[in-house]
Amino acid sequence: MNVFITGGSSGLGESITRLLASDSDNTVYFTYSSSADKAKAIEADLPNAVAIKCNFKAADEVETLKDKIAGLDLDVLINNAYAGSFLKTHFHKLPADDFLSEFEQNIIPTITITQAAILAFRKKKAGKIITILTSALVNVPPVGASIYLANKAYLKQLTKVWATENSKYNITSNSVSPSFMLTRFTSDMDERIVEQMTGNHPLKKLLTTDEAAQSILQLVNASNHINGVDLIINAGMDIS
Repeated sequence: MNVFITGGSSGLGESITRLLASDSDNTVYFTYSSSADKAKAIEADLPNAVAIKCNFKAADEVETLKDKIAGLDLDVLINNAYAGSFLKTHFHKLPADDFLSEFEQNIIPTITITQAAILAFRKKKAGKIITILTSALVNVPPVGASIYLANKAYLKQLTKVWATENSKYNITSNSVSPSFMLTRFTSDMDERIVEQMTGNHPLKKLLTTDEAAQSILQLVNASNHINGVDLIINAGMDIS
């Protein structure tokens, strides 16, 4: 199986890359932007993992990646990369341009890459798209996350479009919405808030990236009857 994952060199992305590449029958292509050392370490540990540099903020690099996708004979696309911050400040304090810049840095590249993958999947009449969202879209949103959640909500609707428009080509589109995880992406969170979140958690422990990766593996191996599904991983804390 040929798998392509964006942002696959750190955090949840690294856990997904390592888990899928641990199966020697898979070839896992993964993008990285600034984590060159981590990308090289993954390649050294797993010979069937292939790193591809792509900075989502550089339109030319995204275009080059789009052209490359056609020749990879992919079976699975995992949209994981996100450039930006989880928490910023209250909505009314944010410059409108911040919404535009993070949209351009995250949504447009994801659209470009997914379009390229869908074109390839349609030719082979098979393919799976898995998009990483967030359980913060369920019920009460965290204060200060308006830009991040707006972008993830946009992607959530696109995953449904991809599912319905491509099902007759044997292409599925599903998403995974994990709860808060300790990664570089969330490293600026106040320790007191993290402790409070842990204490309020029904399992008294936060979700790990390895646990989330296991759920993504389930969707990679799932029947094509599983389509248009959003898998929420939050220990039942918020049920939509």
